[in-house]
Amino acid sequence: MMEKPKYGPFPSTQDVVCASELCVKSPQTESSSYRLAYLDPQFMLDDDLRPVRLQLELLKPELLQQAAGIYSTVVVFGSARTLDPDAARESYQQACRALEAAPDERDVIQAHQHARKALERSKYYEEARRFAHLLSNQTACHESGHFVVVTGGGPGIMEAANRGADEAGAKSIGLNIVLPMEQAPNRYITPELCFQFHYFAIRKMHFLLRAKALVAFPGGFGTLDELFDALTLVQTRKIKRIPVLLFGKAFWQRVVNFEALVDEGTISADDLDLIYYVDTAEDAYREIRQFYAEDFGDQS
Repeated sequence: MMEKPKYGPFPSTQDVVCASELCVKSPQTESSSYRLAYLDPQFMLDDDLRPVRLQLELLKPELLQQAAGIYSTVVVFGSARTLDPDAARESYQQACRALEAAPDERDVIQAHQHARKALERSKYYEEARRFAHLLSNQTACHESGHFVVVTGGGPGIMEAANRGADEAGAKSIGLNIVLPMEQAPNRYITPELCFQFHYFAIRKMHFLLRAKALVAFPGGFGTLDELFDALTLVQTRKIKRIPVLLFGKAFWQRVVNFEALVDEGTISADDLDLIYYVDTAEDAYREIRQFYAEDFGDQS
């Protein structure tokens, strides 16, 4: 973290910690009750300290992003199960060979169908990679700390977006989450901008605190959750309007029938204007650039 200037006559926290470690050893000083509160893991992990942990989880990424000069972001969501085209092609070829060897086995047939679908879906990996590269390669966001790509930090679409930014020589952010199954950050995130969260709610806040746009690629529950959370905040004006881009019009119109919500009267027809459908990296970049023409130096 950035070195901060000292103010007033008080010693630094580090000085206090060093002094506390010099105390004479005794049953009293060895007791956990004597340990400084913020140096006591057992105390910090107590259920009653949850409000403090929530605050710390909000504060740490915020301070580190401030120190790194991150001013605005573009959020990229999408399925962690989306393979890159090379991996998807190899998996499909293996499934084809297995099907030739055992054409009547149900599990083999199903695996072949899944592999074929994964190969079709891999186009989104490449588009996410291209979009992040295109966005990050612009002078408006390359070194200025604006329009920095941020993802959930995992594999699939998230990896693709971090990868595209990395290949453009730009910083990108990963907001990883602790899950029961392994959830390792992908290798393309800028290391000092790779964060880990326990609380989904705080992670969601960090996705949107600096967001200039949200790009949702085809995904599952997590993608839908983040998408509808953002749409709700924009609709209710809890946050300023930002472009919400749905990548893959055919997918989204099949999975979510927004028009049916209008017909049922549960949203207004104007709410559909919050959504932009895009099908290529260029489409997505163009929508963002048009929305923020002045930020990109474009003439109106």
